[in-house]
Amino acid sequence: MKELEISVLSKINNWLRGSYDEATKKEISELLESQSFTELTDSFYKDLEFGTGGLRGTMGPGSNRINKYTIGTATQGLCNYLIKKYPGEKISVAIAHDSRNKSDYFAKITAEVFSANGIHVYFFRELRPTPELSFAIRHLGCRSGVMITASHNPKEYNGYKAYGSDGGQFKTPDDQMVMDEVSAISDINEVKFDRVDKSIEYISEEIDELYLKKITELSVSPEAIQRQHDLKIVFSPIHGTGITLVPAALKRFGFTNVTIVEAQAVPDGNFPTVIYPNPEEKEALSLSITKASEIDADLVLATDPDADRVGIAVKNNEGEFILLNGNQTGSLLINYLLSAWEQKGKLTGNEYIVSTIVTTKLIGDIAESKNVSFYETLTGFKWIGALITELQGKKTFIAGGEESYGYLVGELVRDKDAVISCAFIAEMAAYYKDQGSSLYQAMLTMYQTYGFYKEKLVSITKKGKTGAEEIKSMMERFRFNTPVSLGGSKIVCLKDYELGKETDLMSGSSKKLDLPKSDVLQFITADGCIVSARPSGTEPKIKFYCSVKTALPDINEFGIKDKQLNEKIEQIMHDLAV
Repeated sequence: MKELEISVLSKINNWLRGSYDEATKKEISELLESQSFTELTDSFYKDLEFGTGGLRGTMGPGSNRINKYTIGTATQGLCNYLIKKYPGEKISVAIAHDSRNKSDYFAKITAEVFSANGIHVYFFRELRPTPELSFAIRHLGCRSGVMITASHNPKEYNGYKAYGSDGGQFKTPDDQMVMDEVSAISDINEVKFDRVDKSIEYISEEIDELYLKKITELSVSPEAIQRQHDLKIVFSPIHGTGITLVPAALKRFGFTNVTIVEAQAVPDGNFPTVIYPNPEEKEALSLSITKASEIDADLVLATDPDADRVGIAVKNNEGEFILLNGNQTGSLLINYLLSAWEQKGKLTGNEYIVSTIVTTKLIGDIAESKNVSFYETLTGFKWIGALITELQGKKTFIAGGEESYGYLVGELVRDKDAVISCAFIAEMAAYYKDQGSSLYQAMLTMYQTYGFYKEKLVSITKKGKTGAEEIKSMMERFRFNTPVSLGGSKIVCLKDYELGKETDLMSGSSKKLDLPKSDVLQFITADGCIVSARPSGTEPKIKFYCSVKTALPDINEFGIKDKQLNEKIEQIMHDLAV
Protein backbone atom coordinates (compact mmCIF):
# COMPACT_ATOMS: atom_id res chain seq x y z
CA MET A 1 0.00 0.00 0.00
CA LYS A 2 1.59 3.26 -1.20
CA GLU A 3 -0.82 5.79 0.31
CA LEU A 4 -3.75 6.14 2.67
CA GLU A 5 -7.38 6.28 1.60
CA ILE A 6 -9.05 9.66 2.24
CA SER A 7 -11.48 8.18 4.79
CA VAL A 8 -8.61 6.62 6.75
CA LEU A 9 -6.54 9.81 6.67
CA SER A 10 -9.55 11.79 7.86
CA LYS A 11 -9.93 9.53 10.90
CA ILE A 12 -6.21 9.76 11.65
CA ASN A 13 -6.38 13.57 11.57
CA ASN A 14 -9.39 13.53 13.89
CA TRP A 15 -7.34 11.58 16.42
CA LEU A 16 -4.34 13.85 16.01
CA ARG A 17 -6.50 16.95 16.59
CA GLY A 18 -8.91 15.48 19.10
CA SER A 19 -8.96 15.05 22.88
CA TYR A 20 -6.56 12.12 22.92
CA ASP A 21 -3.44 11.91 25.09
CA GLU A 22 -0.06 12.94 23.75
CA ALA A 23 1.37 9.40 23.94
CA THR A 24 -1.35 8.16 21.60
CA LYS A 25 -0.79 11.04 19.16
CA LYS A 26 2.95 10.38 19.21
CA GLU A 27 2.46 6.71 18.28
CA ILE A 28 0.23 7.69 15.35
CA SER A 29 2.69 10.34 14.17
CA GLU A 30 5.56 7.85 14.24
CA LEU A 31 3.55 5.42 12.10
CA LEU A 32 2.89 8.23 9.62
CA GLU A 33 6.56 9.22 9.52
CA SER A 34 7.62 5.62 8.87
CA GLN A 35 4.94 5.31 6.19
CA SER A 36 3.42 2.27 7.91
CA PHE A 37 0.35 2.63 5.75
CA THR A 38 -0.90 -0.95 6.02
CA GLU A 39 -0.83 -0.82 9.82
CA LEU A 40 -2.46 2.62 9.85
CA THR A 41 -5.20 1.43 7.49
CA ASP A 42 -5.95 -1.61 9.64
CA SER A 43 -5.95 0.64 12.73
CA PHE A 44 -8.33 3.26 11.34
CA TYR A 45 -10.31 1.92 8.38
CA LYS A 46 -13.29 1.23 10.65
CA ASP A 47 -14.40 1.47 14.25
CA LEU A 48 -13.67 -1.66 16.27
CA GLU A 49 -17.04 -3.36 16.19
CA PHE A 50 -18.89 -3.77 19.45
CA GLY A 51 -20.51 -7.13 18.76
CA THR A 52 -23.05 -9.10 20.75
CA GLY A 53 -20.31 -10.15 23.16
CA GLY A 54 -18.30 -6.92 23.28
CA LEU A 55 -14.91 -6.04 21.80
CA ARG A 56 -11.81 -8.00 20.84
CA GLY A 57 -8.78 -6.89 18.87
CA THR A 58 -5.09 -6.07 18.88
CA MET A 59 -3.90 -3.35 21.23
CA GLY A 60 -2.64 -0.03 19.89
CA PRO A 61 -3.77 3.44 18.84
CA GLY A 62 -6.69 3.79 16.46
CA SER A 63 -10.42 3.36 16.13
CA ASN A 64 -10.02 -0.32 15.18
CA ARG A 65 -7.73 -1.18 18.09
CA ILE A 66 -8.11 -1.93 21.80
CA ASN A 67 -7.05 1.13 23.77
CA LYS A 68 -8.24 3.52 26.47
CA TYR A 69 -10.58 5.26 24.03
CA THR A 70 -12.27 2.27 22.42
CA ILE A 71 -12.68 0.72 25.89
CA GLY A 72 -14.02 4.03 27.20
CA THR A 73 -16.45 4.40 24.30
CA ALA A 74 -17.76 0.87 24.79
CA THR A 75 -18.27 1.53 28.49
CA GLN A 76 -19.99 4.86 27.91
CA GLY A 77 -22.36 3.20 25.46
CA LEU A 78 -23.08 0.46 28.00
CA CYS A 79 -23.70 3.12 30.65
CA ASN A 80 -26.15 4.94 28.37
CA TYR A 81 -28.01 1.68 27.74
CA LEU A 82 -28.21 0.83 31.47
CA ILE A 83 -29.42 4.28 32.46
CA LYS A 84 -32.19 4.13 29.83
CA LYS A 85 -33.04 0.51 30.66
CA TYR A 86 -33.31 1.08 34.42
CA PRO A 87 -34.47 4.71 34.87
CA GLY A 88 -34.35 6.01 38.42
CA GLU A 89 -32.70 2.83 39.71
CA LYS A 90 -29.43 2.59 41.64
CA ILE A 91 -27.48 0.55 39.11
CA SER A 92 -24.49 -1.62 39.95
CA VAL A 93 -22.01 -3.55 37.80
CA ALA A 94 -19.14 -5.96 38.42
CA ILE A 95 -15.73 -5.81 36.71
CA ALA A 96 -12.93 -8.37 36.49
CA HIS A 97 -9.83 -8.84 34.36
CA ASP A 98 -7.41 -11.54 33.29
CA SER A 99 -3.59 -11.66 33.15
CA ARG A 100 -3.11 -10.01 29.77
CA ASN A 101 -0.91 -6.99 29.28
CA LYS A 102 -2.88 -3.85 30.18
CA SER A 103 -5.92 -5.84 31.36
CA ASP A 104 -5.67 -4.25 34.81
CA TYR A 105 -5.36 -0.80 33.20
CA PHE A 106 -8.36 -1.33 30.92
CA ALA A 107 -10.38 -2.64 33.87
CA LYS A 108 -9.50 0.54 35.78
CA ILE A 109 -10.61 2.71 32.83
CA THR A 110 -13.87 0.74 32.66
CA ALA A 111 -14.51 1.27 36.36
CA GLU A 112 -13.78 4.98 36.09
CA VAL A 113 -16.27 5.51 33.26
CA PHE A 114 -19.00 3.58 35.07
CA SER A 115 -18.39 5.57 38.25
CA ALA A 116 -18.40 8.87 36.36
CA ASN A 117 -21.86 7.96 35.09
CA GLY A 118 -23.23 7.42 38.60
CA ILE A 119 -23.11 3.62 38.42
CA HIS A 120 -21.84 1.64 41.41
CA VAL A 121 -18.91 -0.65 40.60
CA TYR A 122 -17.97 -3.90 42.31
CA PHE A 123 -14.35 -4.31 41.31
CA PHE A 124 -12.17 -7.41 41.54
CA ARG A 125 -8.91 -5.85 42.72
CA GLU A 126 -6.87 -8.82 41.42
CA LEU A 127 -7.25 -11.00 38.35
CA ARG A 128 -10.07 -13.54 38.43
CA PRO A 129 -11.61 -16.03 35.96
CA THR A 130 -14.44 -15.02 33.65
CA PRO A 131 -16.92 -17.50 35.16
CA GLU A 132 -16.45 -16.01 38.64
CA LEU A 133 -17.47 -12.64 37.22
CA SER A 134 -20.65 -14.24 35.88
CA PHE A 135 -21.28 -15.72 39.33
CA ALA A 136 -20.61 -12.38 41.04
CA ILE A 137 -23.05 -10.49 38.79
CA ARG A 138 -25.86 -12.79 39.84
CA HIS A 139 -24.87 -12.97 43.50
CA LEU A 140 -24.45 -9.20 43.92
CA GLY A 141 -27.62 -8.35 41.99
CA CYS A 142 -25.78 -6.35 39.34
CA ARG A 143 -27.43 -5.15 36.17
CA SER A 144 -24.32 -5.76 34.10
CA GLY A 145 -20.68 -6.74 34.22
CA VAL A 146 -17.50 -6.48 32.19
CA MET A 147 -14.60 -8.88 31.83
CA ILE A 148 -11.38 -7.53 30.33
CA THR A 149 -9.96 -10.46 28.37
CA ALA A 150 -9.18 -11.69 24.89
CA SER A 151 -9.55 -15.31 25.99
CA HIS A 152 -7.01 -17.50 24.16
CA ASN A 153 -5.85 -14.99 21.54
CA PRO A 154 -2.13 -14.12 21.13
CA LYS A 155 -0.47 -11.64 23.50
CA GLU A 156 -1.06 -8.65 21.19
CA TYR A 157 -4.80 -8.93 21.79
CA ASN A 158 -7.16 -7.77 24.47
CA GLY A 159 -10.91 -7.50 24.74
CA TYR A 160 -14.04 -6.48 26.57
CA LYS A 161 -16.84 -8.95 27.33
CA ALA A 162 -20.13 -7.39 28.39
CA TYR A 163 -22.70 -9.24 30.50
CA GLY A 164 -26.34 -8.74 31.41
CA SER A 165 -28.11 -9.06 34.75
CA ASP A 166 -28.40 -12.86 34.49
CA GLY A 167 -24.62 -13.23 34.31
CA GLY A 168 -24.77 -14.15 30.62
CA GLN A 169 -23.77 -12.16 27.59
CA PHE A 170 -26.50 -9.86 26.29
CA LYS A 171 -29.20 -11.45 24.16
CA THR A 172 -31.83 -10.05 21.79
CA PRO A 173 -33.04 -7.32 21.89
CA ASP A 174 -30.66 -5.95 24.54
CA ASP A 175 -27.51 -6.87 22.61
CA GLN A 176 -28.60 -4.65 19.72
CA MET A 177 -29.65 -1.89 22.10
CA VAL A 178 -26.15 -1.84 23.65
CA MET A 179 -24.51 -1.90 20.21
CA ASP A 180 -26.69 1.01 19.08
CA GLU A 181 -25.70 3.07 22.13
CA VAL A 182 -22.00 2.39 21.53
CA SER A 183 -22.18 3.26 17.84
CA ALA A 184 -24.13 6.45 18.62
CA ILE A 185 -21.07 7.96 20.36
CA SER A 186 -19.48 10.12 17.68
CA ASP A 187 -17.03 12.17 19.76
CA ILE A 188 -14.57 11.03 22.43
CA ASN A 189 -15.64 14.05 24.50
CA GLU A 190 -18.94 12.24 25.12
CA VAL A 191 -17.08 9.68 27.23
CA LYS A 192 -16.91 10.47 30.94
CA PHE A 193 -13.50 9.44 32.26
CA ASP A 194 -13.54 11.29 35.62
CA ARG A 195 -13.39 8.68 38.38
CA VAL A 196 -15.73 8.89 41.38
CA ASP A 197 -13.96 6.99 44.15
CA LYS A 198 -17.00 6.49 46.38
CA SER A 199 -18.74 4.60 43.58
CA ILE A 200 -16.04 1.92 43.31
CA GLU A 201 -16.15 -0.91 45.85
CA TYR A 202 -13.57 -3.69 45.92
CA ILE A 203 -14.88 -7.27 45.94
CA SER A 204 -13.64 -9.30 48.89
CA GLU A 205 -12.52 -12.90 48.98
CA GLU A 206 -15.97 -13.82 50.30
CA ILE A 207 -17.07 -14.21 46.67
CA ASP A 208 -14.22 -16.69 46.07
CA GLU A 209 -15.28 -18.66 49.11
CA LEU A 210 -18.96 -18.73 48.19
CA TYR A 211 -18.25 -19.66 44.57
CA LEU A 212 -16.00 -22.56 45.60
CA LYS A 213 -18.54 -23.73 48.17
CA LYS A 214 -21.33 -23.77 45.59
CA ILE A 215 -19.14 -25.64 43.08
CA THR A 216 -18.31 -28.32 45.66
CA GLU A 217 -22.01 -28.83 46.41
CA LEU A 218 -22.52 -29.90 42.77
CA SER A 219 -20.26 -32.97 43.12
CA VAL A 220 -22.03 -36.19 42.08
CA SER A 221 -19.49 -38.88 43.06
CA PRO A 222 -17.73 -37.71 46.26
CA GLU A 223 -17.33 -41.30 47.45
CA ALA A 224 -15.30 -42.19 44.33
CA ILE A 225 -13.09 -39.14 44.92
CA GLN A 226 -12.61 -40.17 48.53
CA ARG A 227 -11.31 -43.55 47.42
CA GLN A 228 -9.22 -42.06 44.59
CA HIS A 229 -8.19 -38.82 46.30
CA ASP A 230 -4.55 -39.36 45.35
CA LEU A 231 -5.34 -39.38 41.62
CA LYS A 232 -2.27 -37.80 40.02
CA ILE A 233 -3.33 -34.54 38.37
CA VAL A 234 -1.10 -32.08 36.53
CA PHE A 235 -2.55 -28.60 36.15
CA SER A 236 -1.37 -25.57 34.17
CA PRO A 237 -3.09 -22.16 34.09
CA ILE A 238 -0.91 -21.23 31.05
CA HIS A 239 0.08 -17.95 32.78
CA GLY A 240 -3.57 -17.04 33.36
CA THR A 241 -6.27 -16.68 35.98
CA GLY A 242 -6.83 -20.41 36.49
CA ILE A 243 -4.15 -20.40 39.19
CA THR A 244 -6.43 -18.34 41.44
CA LEU A 245 -9.23 -20.90 41.75
CA VAL A 246 -8.66 -24.22 39.95
CA PRO A 247 -6.22 -25.70 42.51
CA ALA A 248 -8.56 -24.55 45.29
CA ALA A 249 -11.56 -26.16 43.57
CA LEU A 250 -9.70 -29.46 43.13
CA LYS A 251 -8.73 -29.37 46.80
CA ARG A 252 -12.33 -28.69 47.85
CA PHE A 253 -13.49 -31.68 45.82
CA GLY A 254 -11.02 -33.81 47.77
CA PHE A 255 -8.06 -34.25 45.44
CA THR A 256 -4.76 -34.34 47.33
CA ASN A 257 -2.17 -35.00 44.62
CA VAL A 258 -2.22 -32.00 42.27
CA THR A 259 1.03 -30.90 40.60
CA ILE A 260 1.21 -27.36 39.22
CA VAL A 261 3.34 -26.68 36.14
CA GLU A 262 5.54 -24.09 37.83
CA ALA A 263 6.92 -22.57 34.62
CA GLN A 264 3.37 -21.56 33.69
CA ALA A 265 2.00 -20.85 37.17
CA VAL A 266 2.78 -17.12 37.34
CA PRO A 267 0.26 -14.87 35.53
CA ASP A 268 2.06 -13.17 32.65
CA GLY A 269 0.49 -11.37 29.69
CA ASN A 270 3.50 -12.15 27.49
CA PHE A 271 2.77 -15.90 27.81
CA PRO A 272 6.52 -16.59 27.64
CA THR A 273 6.40 -20.40 27.46
CA VAL A 274 3.87 -20.74 24.64
CA ILE A 275 3.22 -19.43 21.14
CA TYR A 276 -0.52 -19.16 21.82
CA PRO A 277 -2.11 -19.46 25.30
CA ASN A 278 -4.73 -21.74 23.81
CA PRO A 279 -5.51 -25.16 25.33
CA GLU A 280 -6.65 -26.29 21.88
CA GLU A 281 -3.02 -26.15 20.74
CA LYS A 282 -0.78 -29.15 21.43
CA GLU A 283 2.20 -26.85 21.95
CA ALA A 284 0.43 -25.05 24.82
CA LEU A 285 0.20 -28.33 26.76
CA SER A 286 3.70 -29.61 25.99
CA LEU A 287 5.18 -28.61 29.37
CA SER A 288 2.19 -30.16 31.16
CA ILE A 289 2.55 -33.43 29.29
CA THR A 290 6.29 -33.53 29.99
CA LYS A 291 5.59 -33.12 33.70
CA ALA A 292 2.79 -35.71 33.57
CA SER A 293 5.12 -38.23 31.91
CA GLU A 294 7.77 -37.60 34.58
CA ILE A 295 5.42 -38.37 37.45
CA ASP A 296 3.20 -40.91 35.65
CA ALA A 297 0.11 -38.76 36.14
CA ASP A 298 -3.46 -39.85 35.48
CA LEU A 299 -4.75 -36.58 34.05
CA VAL A 300 -3.54 -33.28 32.59
CA LEU A 301 -5.66 -30.12 32.85
CA ALA A 302 -4.76 -26.74 31.28
CA THR A 303 -6.89 -23.60 31.24
CA ASP A 304 -6.78 -20.53 29.00
CA PRO A 305 -5.93 -17.02 30.32
CA ASP A 306 -9.43 -16.16 31.58
CA ALA A 307 -10.13 -19.75 32.73
CA ASP A 308 -13.35 -20.32 30.86
CA ARG A 309 -11.93 -23.13 28.67
CA VAL A 310 -9.94 -26.24 29.51
CA GLY A 311 -7.87 -28.71 27.49
CA ILE A 312 -7.04 -32.16 28.80
CA ALA A 313 -4.61 -35.01 28.12
CA VAL A 314 -5.07 -38.64 29.15
CA LYS A 315 -3.07 -41.85 28.82
CA ASN A 316 -3.99 -44.23 26.02
CA ASN A 317 -3.75 -48.01 26.34
CA GLU A 318 -0.02 -47.83 25.62
CA GLY A 319 0.53 -45.38 28.47
CA GLU A 320 1.20 -42.44 26.13
CA PHE A 321 -0.41 -39.07 26.80
CA ILE A 322 -2.78 -37.93 24.09
CA LEU A 323 -4.79 -34.73 23.83
CA LEU A 324 -8.56 -34.97 23.69
CA ASN A 325 -10.37 -32.42 21.58
CA GLY A 326 -13.32 -30.37 22.79
CA ASN A 327 -15.91 -32.72 21.34
CA GLN A 328 -14.33 -35.74 23.01
CA THR A 329 -14.04 -34.09 26.42
CA GLY A 330 -17.56 -32.65 26.25
CA SER A 331 -19.06 -35.99 25.23
CA LEU A 332 -17.17 -37.85 27.96
CA LEU A 333 -18.21 -35.31 30.59
CA ILE A 334 -21.89 -35.41 29.67
CA ASN A 335 -21.86 -39.21 29.36
CA TYR A 336 -20.34 -39.43 32.84
CA LEU A 337 -22.78 -36.96 34.39
CA LEU A 338 -25.87 -38.62 32.94
CA SER A 339 -24.62 -42.07 33.99
CA ALA A 340 -23.81 -40.86 37.52
CA TRP A 341 -27.15 -39.04 37.84
CA GLU A 342 -28.92 -42.18 36.63
CA GLN A 343 -27.08 -44.39 39.13
CA LYS A 344 -27.98 -42.03 41.97
CA GLY A 345 -31.63 -42.03 40.91
CA LYS A 346 -31.52 -38.30 40.22
CA LEU A 347 -32.98 -38.37 36.70
CA THR A 348 -36.65 -37.42 36.91
CA GLY A 349 -37.40 -36.73 33.24
CA ASN A 350 -37.18 -32.98 33.72
CA GLU A 351 -33.45 -32.55 33.07
CA TYR A 352 -31.72 -31.27 29.94
CA ILE A 353 -28.38 -31.02 28.13
CA VAL A 354 -27.25 -28.32 25.68
CA SER A 355 -24.63 -28.04 22.93
CA THR A 356 -24.22 -25.97 19.76
CA ILE A 357 -24.87 -26.60 16.07
CA VAL A 358 -21.16 -27.10 15.33
CA THR A 359 -20.57 -29.46 18.27
CA THR A 360 -20.57 -33.26 17.92
CA LYS A 361 -23.96 -34.92 17.51
CA LEU A 362 -22.75 -37.63 19.89
CA ILE A 363 -23.88 -35.50 22.84
CA GLY A 364 -27.45 -35.54 21.55
CA ASP A 365 -27.34 -39.33 21.09
CA ILE A 366 -26.15 -39.78 24.69
CA ALA A 367 -28.93 -37.54 26.05
CA GLU A 368 -31.57 -39.35 23.99
CA SER A 369 -30.43 -42.74 25.33
CA LYS A 370 -31.02 -41.49 28.89
CA ASN A 371 -34.38 -39.85 28.02
CA VAL A 372 -32.89 -36.47 28.85
CA SER A 373 -33.99 -33.45 26.79
CA PHE A 374 -31.38 -32.13 24.37
CA TYR A 375 -31.15 -28.64 22.90
CA GLU A 376 -28.88 -27.16 20.25
CA THR A 377 -28.06 -23.47 20.09
CA LEU A 378 -26.07 -21.23 17.80
CA THR A 379 -22.29 -21.16 18.26
CA GLY A 380 -21.17 -19.28 21.35
CA PHE A 381 -21.89 -19.92 25.00
CA LYS A 382 -24.08 -16.81 25.22
CA TRP A 383 -26.82 -18.87 23.59
CA ILE A 384 -26.42 -21.74 26.05
CA GLY A 385 -26.49 -19.24 28.93
CA ALA A 386 -29.61 -17.60 27.53
CA LEU A 387 -31.38 -20.95 27.33
CA ILE A 388 -30.46 -21.76 30.95
CA THR A 389 -31.98 -18.44 32.03
CA GLU A 390 -35.10 -19.07 29.93
CA LEU A 391 -35.66 -22.54 31.42
CA GLN A 392 -34.67 -21.65 34.99
CA GLY A 393 -37.27 -22.98 37.42
CA LYS A 394 -38.93 -25.03 34.67
CA LYS A 395 -36.32 -27.68 33.89
CA THR A 396 -33.02 -28.75 35.47
CA PHE A 397 -29.84 -27.99 33.56
CA ILE A 398 -27.25 -30.72 34.06
CA ALA A 399 -24.50 -29.64 31.69
CA GLY A 400 -23.65 -28.05 28.37
CA GLY A 401 -20.64 -27.79 26.13
CA GLU A 402 -19.22 -26.69 22.82
CA GLU A 403 -16.44 -27.98 20.62
CA SER A 404 -14.17 -25.05 21.47
CA TYR A 405 -13.25 -26.56 24.87
CA GLY A 406 -15.94 -24.75 26.87
CA TYR A 407 -18.21 -26.61 29.30
CA LEU A 408 -20.55 -25.84 32.17
CA VAL A 409 -21.99 -28.05 34.89
CA GLY A 410 -24.91 -26.73 36.96
CA GLU A 411 -26.62 -23.34 36.97
CA LEU A 412 -24.18 -21.24 39.05
CA VAL A 413 -23.00 -19.17 36.08
CA ARG A 414 -24.15 -18.33 32.56
CA ASP A 415 -20.90 -18.82 30.66
CA LYS A 416 -18.45 -21.62 30.08
CA ASP A 417 -16.53 -22.37 33.24
CA ALA A 418 -13.12 -24.04 33.35
CA VAL A 419 -13.02 -23.95 37.16
CA ILE A 420 -16.14 -26.08 37.44
CA SER A 421 -15.08 -28.16 34.43
CA CYS A 422 -11.64 -28.98 35.87
CA ALA A 423 -13.24 -30.18 39.09
CA PHE A 424 -15.73 -32.38 37.27
CA ILE A 425 -13.24 -33.76 34.74
CA ALA A 426 -11.07 -34.79 37.71
CA GLU A 427 -14.16 -36.29 39.40
CA MET A 428 -14.94 -38.18 36.18
CA ALA A 429 -11.37 -39.56 36.06
CA ALA A 430 -11.67 -40.67 39.70
CA TYR A 431 -15.05 -42.29 38.98
CA TYR A 432 -13.67 -44.41 36.13
CA LYS A 433 -10.45 -45.25 37.95
CA ASP A 434 -12.58 -46.40 40.88
CA GLN A 435 -14.18 -48.85 38.45
CA GLY A 436 -10.78 -50.06 37.24
CA SER A 437 -11.05 -48.10 34.02
CA SER A 438 -9.61 -44.86 32.61
CA LEU A 439 -10.89 -41.86 30.67
CA TYR A 440 -9.40 -43.28 27.47
CA GLN A 441 -11.08 -46.64 27.96
CA ALA A 442 -14.33 -44.87 28.85
CA MET A 443 -14.11 -42.97 25.58
CA LEU A 444 -13.71 -46.18 23.55
CA THR A 445 -16.67 -47.74 25.34
CA MET A 446 -18.71 -44.62 24.62
CA TYR A 447 -17.86 -44.90 20.91
CA GLN A 448 -18.74 -48.60 20.92
CA THR A 449 -22.11 -47.80 22.49
CA TYR A 450 -23.18 -44.75 20.49
CA GLY A 451 -21.00 -44.78 17.37
CA PHE A 452 -17.53 -43.44 16.62
CA TYR A 453 -17.87 -39.74 15.90
CA LYS A 454 -14.78 -37.88 14.73
CA GLU A 455 -14.53 -34.15 14.18
CA LYS A 456 -11.92 -31.81 12.84
CA LEU A 457 -11.75 -28.02 12.84
CA VAL A 458 -9.88 -26.21 10.09
CA SER A 459 -9.33 -22.48 10.72
CA ILE A 460 -8.07 -20.13 8.02
CA THR A 461 -6.73 -16.77 9.20
CA LYS A 462 -7.38 -13.68 7.06
CA LYS A 463 -6.17 -10.52 8.78
CA GLY A 464 -7.08 -6.89 8.24
CA LYS A 465 -9.45 -5.24 5.79
CA THR A 466 -8.50 -7.44 2.85
CA GLY A 467 -8.84 -10.54 5.01
CA ALA A 468 -12.38 -9.59 6.05
CA GLU A 469 -13.29 -9.14 2.39
CA GLU A 470 -11.80 -12.54 1.49
CA ILE A 471 -13.79 -14.27 4.23
CA LYS A 472 -16.99 -12.62 3.05
CA SER A 473 -16.24 -13.72 -0.50
CA MET A 474 -15.64 -17.32 0.59
CA MET A 475 -18.98 -17.48 2.39
CA GLU A 476 -20.77 -16.06 -0.65
CA ARG A 477 -19.13 -18.67 -2.86
CA PHE A 478 -20.30 -21.53 -0.64
CA ARG A 479 -23.75 -19.99 -0.20
CA PHE A 480 -24.52 -19.48 -3.87
CA ASN A 481 -22.38 -22.23 -5.41
CA THR A 482 -23.09 -25.15 -3.10
CA PRO A 483 -20.81 -28.16 -3.69
CA VAL A 484 -22.56 -31.20 -5.16
CA SER A 485 -20.77 -33.80 -3.04
CA LEU A 486 -18.20 -34.11 -0.27
CA GLY A 487 -16.04 -37.11 0.55
CA GLY A 488 -17.66 -39.15 -2.19
CA SER A 489 -21.17 -38.64 -0.82
CA LYS A 490 -23.86 -36.42 -2.30
CA ILE A 491 -24.91 -33.34 -0.32
CA VAL A 492 -28.58 -33.85 0.47
CA CYS A 493 -29.28 -30.95 2.82
CA LEU A 494 -28.16 -27.33 3.14
CA LYS A 495 -28.81 -25.34 6.30
CA ASP A 496 -28.32 -21.60 5.89
CA TYR A 497 -28.60 -19.98 9.32
CA GLU A 498 -28.16 -16.50 7.85
CA LEU A 499 -31.29 -16.98 5.73
CA GLY A 500 -32.93 -19.10 8.44
CA LYS A 501 -33.67 -21.86 5.94
CA GLU A 502 -33.08 -25.60 5.64
CA THR A 503 -33.26 -26.95 2.08
CA ASP A 504 -33.70 -30.57 1.04
CA LEU A 505 -31.51 -30.63 -2.07
CA MET A 506 -33.14 -33.83 -3.33
CA SER A 507 -36.71 -32.54 -3.39
CA GLY A 508 -36.00 -28.81 -3.43
CA SER A 509 -38.36 -28.27 -0.51
CA SER A 510 -37.35 -26.03 2.35
CA LYS A 511 -38.39 -25.19 5.90
CA LYS A 512 -37.63 -22.53 8.46
CA LEU A 513 -34.78 -23.01 10.97
CA ASP A 514 -35.94 -22.28 14.50
CA LEU A 515 -32.86 -20.33 15.58
CA PRO A 516 -31.78 -16.67 15.34
CA LYS A 517 -29.93 -15.61 12.21
CA SER A 518 -26.19 -16.29 12.07
CA ASP A 519 -23.66 -16.42 9.23
CA VAL A 520 -23.28 -20.21 9.24
CA LEU A 521 -23.66 -22.71 6.40
CA GLN A 522 -24.07 -26.42 7.07
CA PHE A 523 -23.75 -29.16 4.44
CA ILE A 524 -25.13 -32.61 5.27
CA THR A 525 -24.26 -35.58 3.04
CA ALA A 526 -26.20 -38.74 2.29
CA ASP A 527 -23.88 -40.80 4.53
CA GLY A 528 -24.32 -38.45 7.51
CA CYS A 529 -21.22 -36.28 7.27
CA ILE A 530 -21.72 -32.69 8.39
CA VAL A 531 -19.57 -29.72 7.38
CA SER A 532 -20.20 -26.27 8.83
CA ALA A 533 -18.64 -23.06 7.51
CA ARG A 534 -18.59 -20.07 9.84
CA PRO A 535 -16.64 -16.81 10.08
CA SER A 536 -15.33 -16.36 13.62
CA GLY A 537 -17.02 -13.67 15.65
CA THR A 538 -13.90 -12.93 17.71
CA GLU A 539 -10.92 -13.58 15.43
CA PRO A 540 -9.95 -12.80 11.80
CA LYS A 541 -10.70 -16.39 10.77
CA ILE A 542 -13.13 -18.51 8.81
CA LYS A 543 -13.73 -21.90 10.42
CA PHE A 544 -14.74 -25.21 8.86
CA TYR A 545 -16.12 -27.87 11.20
CA CYS A 546 -16.16 -31.39 9.78
CA SER A 547 -17.94 -34.30 11.46
CA VAL A 548 -17.91 -37.93 10.29
CA LYS A 549 -19.18 -41.12 11.89
CA THR A 550 -18.88 -44.90 11.71
CA ALA A 551 -19.81 -47.90 13.85
CA LEU A 552 -17.26 -49.35 16.30
CA PRO A 553 -18.56 -52.85 17.09
CA ASP A 554 -15.16 -53.94 18.43
CA ILE A 555 -12.98 -51.63 20.53
CA ASN A 556 -9.91 -53.39 19.14
CA GLU A 557 -10.78 -51.95 15.71
CA PHE A 558 -10.46 -48.37 16.95
CA GLY A 559 -7.14 -47.73 15.19
CA ILE A 560 -8.43 -48.99 11.85
CA LYS A 561 -11.68 -47.03 12.09
CA ASP A 562 -9.82 -43.91 13.21
CA LYS A 563 -7.59 -44.09 10.12
CA GLN A 564 -10.62 -44.50 7.86
CA LEU A 565 -12.37 -41.48 9.38
CA ASN A 566 -9.22 -39.37 9.09
CA GLU A 567 -9.02 -40.22 5.41
CA LYS A 568 -12.67 -39.30 5.01
CA ILE A 569 -12.12 -35.91 6.62
CA GLU A 570 -9.07 -35.21 4.44
CA GLN A 571 -11.09 -36.02 1.33
CA ILE A 572 -13.90 -33.70 2.42
CA MET A 573 -11.48 -30.84 3.06
CA HIS A 574 -9.85 -31.46 -0.30
CA ASP A 575 -13.26 -31.31 -1.97
CA LEU A 576 -13.95 -27.99 -0.24
CA ALA A 577 -10.63 -26.64 -1.54
CA VAL A 578 -9.76 -25.04 1.81
